[in-house]
Amino acid sequence: MDLGIKGKTALVCGASKGLGRGCAEALAADGVNLVLVARSAEALERTAEEIRSAHGVNVIAVAADITTPEGRAQALAACPSPDILVTNAGGPPTGDFRDWGRDQWIAALDANMLTPIELIKATVDGMMDRGFGRIVNITSSAVKAPIDILGLSNGARSGLTGFVAGIARKTVAKNVTINNLLPGPFDTDRLAATMSGAAKAAGKSIDEVKEARRKQNPAQRFGTAAEFGAVCAFLCSAHAGYMTGQNVLLDGGAYPGTF
Repeated sequence: MDLGIKGKTALVCGASKGLGRGCAEALAADGVNLVLVARSAEALERTAEEIRSAHGVNVIAVAADITTPEGRAQALAACPSPDILVTNAGGPPTGDFRDWGRDQWIAALDANMLTPIELIKATVDGMMDRGFGRIVNITSSAVKAPIDILGLSNGARSGLTGFVAGIARKTVAKNVTINNLLPGPFDTDRLAATMSGAAKAAGKSIDEVKEARRKQNPAQRFGTAAEFGAVCAFLCSAHAGYMTGQNVLLDGGAYPGTF
């Protein structure tokens, strides 16, 4: 299906690997030019060159920490007027809430709530003026079904979800949609880190925890970045203009609820 976004420009955060890269690849496959942001310059440039070669689109790599004011300024200087914005930042560490102080909570809020809000603030009015915009926030299935060891993520990402629920209803009349993508277990470095924390807490090996988690999922496997990217690309498409303020859960059926 032609997504109707060929020639558009997307700012994709956390794009050097994992789910961010999956989104960038899927957008590029439909002819979207990219500005990719990630902290690791070497990995980011390698990803940028591979996408250029594979899809023939313009790709600009910005090595910066998007969770800082300086990093956001660098990204927005390279892409001041994106048609598409995909926000994404690494999740905070796992652990017990009793061990977290104010500094840990503020860091989580800065990365996983306030950074997306700042990026939306910087770009949404231009999108509305131009009559097209797609914003996708990569959050977590923990927003729908909180995970005890991910308390920092549960709190920060839920705050972003509440914010988006309000603003998404104010932008859609101008053909600017804002949605959240909630990944469950995908085969990424983040999943490995979460499993490492769970293994340590349970006194088990990472392989034991990983295999148990795989078997618990109705799909009997973990998701792939390409699958995630395909859903992201649809949300960014010309066909998704009537879909806004939604929390789209991709978890292989792990969430057991009807609603």
